[in-house]
Amino acid sequence: MSTEARPERASVRLSPRTIVLYAIGSLGTGGYATLPGLVLTYFLTDNLGVAALAAGLIVTAAKIWDVLIDPLIGAASDRQLARTGSRRGFMVTGALALPLFFALTFAVPPSWGPVTGAISVLLAFLATATAFSLFQVPYVALPAELTGSYDERTRLLGWRVVVLTAAILLFGAGGPALRNAGSDPVLGYLLMGIASGLAIGIGMLIAARTADIAARRTAHTSGAPIVSSTWRDQYMSGFRALGRSQPFRALLGTFVLQALATGTMLAGAQYVATWVLRSEDAVTLVFVALVGPALLATPAWTALARRTGKERAFAIASGLFTAAAATLVIAVWTPGAWIYASVAVAGIAYAGLQSLPMAMLPDVISHDERTSGPGQAGTFTGIWTAGETVGFALGATAVSLTLATTGYISTVAGATVEQPAAAITGIVLSFSILPAALMAASLLTLRRYRLRREDIDAVASLDA
Repeated sequence: MSTEARPERASVRLSPRTIVLYAIGSLGTGGYATLPGLVLTYFLTDNLGVAALAAGLIVTAAKIWDVLIDPLIGAASDRQLARTGSRRGFMVTGALALPLFFALTFAVPPSWGPVTGAISVLLAFLATATAFSLFQVPYVALPAELTGSYDERTRLLGWRVVVLTAAILLFGAGGPALRNAGSDPVLGYLLMGIASGLAIGIGMLIAARTADIAARRTAHTSGAPIVSSTWRDQYMSGFRALGRSQPFRALLGTFVLQALATGTMLAGAQYVATWVLRSEDAVTLVFVALVGPALLATPAWTALARRTGKERAFAIASGLFTAAAATLVIAVWTPGAWIYASVAVAGIAYAGLQSLPMAMLPDVISHDERTSGPGQAGTFTGIWTAGETVGFALGATAVSLTLATTGYISTVAGATVEQPAAAITGIVLSFSILPAALMAASLLTLRRYRLRREDIDAVASLDA
């Protein structure tokens, strides 16, 4: 690959300003990933009176929409990069549109009835998901274009995860606190939706500036030839990327399984707080227990990755999370405050599960560029984001199916019910054994990832 192809990426050390701007984007991604996963199913079942199975289908339908559009947005982002020299346009559009639709998702009152309420939430959440994908797909593509250094990518994504875990704490604890600030849950959800949507959009808008920094470090320039393609061609480019890159298949399979595992825990957290710990407000403590240790552990995972390699550190984090999640099954027989300790251990592992695969993805993209040429990062990240979406969507679906099969009783805001013992058991299992089993399965796919530091350094040396 010639020097002109990527003049500054191989040896550049990223400036603190670039790292900060990029990391702030995780204020948006953390908020969007956390709040809907945490409270949307609960909002539907325990505020609008929507049946648990229907609530799960609503969340899943919106995520299926994500899966359909993410590869298209990825290919379109690559074309925008070739045409304008930057991916910024899509990112700004998503940042400006998301706050409105996010607020509308939680603006539906119980007085509309379960059917109308469910349809309204579905439409608003579809629009929210579209806006988020317009930002997220090009955002994930940027690290591969900001630097070709194996360690600099770890550094960049490590700081991003520090902000991500802080955002999870902010939204996971602050969102429910806003919801419960007043005596009216309808106004509480609306306040939460407006405030959170604005915070997410601002974080995304700030991070969009990183796209221009990346553009200055690549060879893409305005007026570059653009190959027109149909939507079918765009989907096929994603399948071709999967077919030719074995490291991408292994990493994506691992990441999807882990997104499914963490998605089940996220969707089940509010139910655990309400029905196992017997306090709706306990979800705040669950998130503090999860994210507090993660904030402290992220630099340690970065250091371990430098010492042993990203893939080995990733395997250690996955094994630790598996063990921590499995211990939570004890809550079926003896629920109590000890749950926070197991969640804290999972939080230490969670920091690695977030930073390490995101640092490995740019390595995969750079490795593919060696044989297939540059300009396809958006294709990879479109597939990646779709896979992540599938995992989180199916996590919420798994929880809703568990609730439905164990006899969970849905209700509207202000009403009081008592759940059957089988439903309580189902809640605990969806928070413990199910994510532990999925995380264990991800270790099998991770074993097939064979890209190592020396492979990336070899690519970087050719680019230099």
